[in-house]
Amino acid sequence: MREHRVSSVSLTTAAWMFGATVTGLILWSPWLDSGFRSPNAHLALDTVYSCVALLVAYLVFGKYARRRRLSDLLLANGLVLLAVPGLGLSAAAEALSGPLPGALDVWLPLTIRVMGAAVIAAAAMANFGRPRKLADIRRSQFVPMAVIMLLVVTCLALWAARLSLPVTLDRGGLPAQGQDGITEWHPLVPIAQGVAAVCFFTASVAFAVQSRRYTDELLRWLGPACALAGFSRLDYTMFPSRYSDWLYAGDLLRAGCYVLLLVGAARELRQYWSAQSLAAVEDDRHRVARELHDGVVQELIYIRSASHAIPAEVVVAGGAPGNTIAPGNAAARILAACDRALDEIRAAVQALGRPNDEPLGIVLRRTARELAMRYSVTLDVDIDESIVANWDQKHSLMRIAQEAVANAVHHGRAQRVLLHLGSVGGERQLLIRDNGLGFNVAETLGQNAGYGLLSMRERAQALPGSFEVDRAFGHGMVVKVTW
Repeated sequence: MREHRVSSVSLTTAAWMFGATVTGLILWSPWLDSGFRSPNAHLALDTVYSCVALLVAYLVFGKYARRRRLSDLLLANGLVLLAVPGLGLSAAAEALSGPLPGALDVWLPLTIRVMGAAVIAAAAMANFGRPRKLADIRRSQFVPMAVIMLLVVTCLALWAARLSLPVTLDRGGLPAQGQDGITEWHPLVPIAQGVAAVCFFTASVAFAVQSRRYTDELLRWLGPACALAGFSRLDYTMFPSRYSDWLYAGDLLRAGCYVLLLVGAARELRQYWSAQSLAAVEDDRHRVARELHDGVVQELIYIRSASHAIPAEVVVAGGAPGNTIAPGNAAARILAACDRALDEIRAAVQALGRPNDEPLGIVLRRTARELAMRYSVTLDVDIDESIVANWDQKHSLMRIAQEAVANAVHHGRAQRVLLHLGSVGGERQLLIRDNGLGFNVAETLGQNAGYGLLSMRERAQALPGSFEVDRAFGHGMVVKVTW
C-alpha cells in the first residue's frame, strides 16, 4: 500500500498558520499569555532540545560525507551552534558572570543561538540553483574550523568584557504570575531575537521551495520546523522565557520545532536504511546475473555447439535394434531445446540487471523488440503509457506476451503480431493478436496439450485477473489478459 506523502509546502504552510495563530492569541487573548515557573522543566527542555539538535546534526553530517554538499555542512554546523548553549554553556556562563547576573549568562547563549540561526539560513540559501559541492577535503574543513574559531572567539570576547556588558533585564522585576510581558530590557535583546526570527523564516521558505525538487525526507521537515522556530523567537520578544525560570507560549512553539526535527530525523533514517536495503538487493541481483551468464549460459552454448557432432541416425536407448530417430531429428531437438533454454536464461539475466521501477510500457516495448528479432516476425505495439503495474504483474505480463508470441509463430506460423495494452470498461487489458493459421492446442501439443496456455492462465489469475483465448482456423489467435 502506497504511503500518502504530504508535501513540504503544505507542512510549512500549516506551521506558519499555527505559529501566527499562537502569536496572535498571545497578543490579543488574555488567557494564553500566562506562564508558570519551573526551573527544572526549563533545564530539562534545554537539554532535550540540544540532544535533538546534535542528533540531527550528526545525520546531516553523514549526508555531507556521502554527497559533499556545502549546504549539508553548513546545516550541520548551524544545528551544533543551536545545541551548544543547552549543553552546559549557559550554566558555565552563569557561574562565570560574576557580580552581574543577567549579563554574560544571557548575552553568550543569545549570541551563539543567533549565529546558529544565521548559519542555518546560509545553508538554506546555499542549495538554490545547482548544489555546490566541496570535492577538496582541505576546503571542506574550512567551514567547521571557521565555526569553531568564531565560537571560541565569541566566548573569549564576551567573557573578557563580562564586567562591562549591560544587564539585559532586571531579574527582580519578573512577574509573580507570569501574566505581563517584561518590557525593561536592553534594546539589543529584541533586536537579536528579531534577527534570529528573520533567519529562521528565510530558511523555512527556502527549505520548502527546495523540497519540491529533491526527495529528501529531512529537507521536507526543515521548512515547518524553521517556521515554528521563527515564531518562537518573535514570542520571546514579548516573554523572555529563555532568560528566566518561566515557561510561556513561545516554549510551546520551540518544542514543536524540535519535535518536527525529530520526526524528520526518524524519517531520514528510515529512508536511508530503505535505500541501503534496495542497494543490497540490487547488488545481489547483479551478482546472480553474472553467475548465470558466466556459468549456465556458457554451458548451454557448449552443449549447442557439441550437438552438431551427433550422427545422422541415433539409436534410441533401450530400444530394439534398428529403432532409430530420423536423420537430423536428434540434433534439431537438442538445438531447439538449447535455444529455448538460452532465451530463458538471457531473459532472466536481463531482468535481474534492470531496476524494478521500470514502467510497464517500457517493459512490454523492449519485450516486443526482442521477440521480433528472435522470431523474425513483424510485431506491432500499441501501448497506453498511463497504465501501471507492480513488479510481479510486469513480470507475469511479460512472460504471457512471450508465450503468446512463441505459440503464434511456432504453431500458427504467424508473420505479424499485434501487442496492445489499454483499458476496457475501467479494467486494464493486454491483448496479443496474430495473423497466423490458428491451431488446435490438444492436437498440436499432444499429451502435453495446453501446458503453455495453462502457464499463461495461472499467471493471469495471479495478477489477479482473467485469461481468454479465442482461436479460429485460418484467422489466427487472440490472447486476452484482463485485470
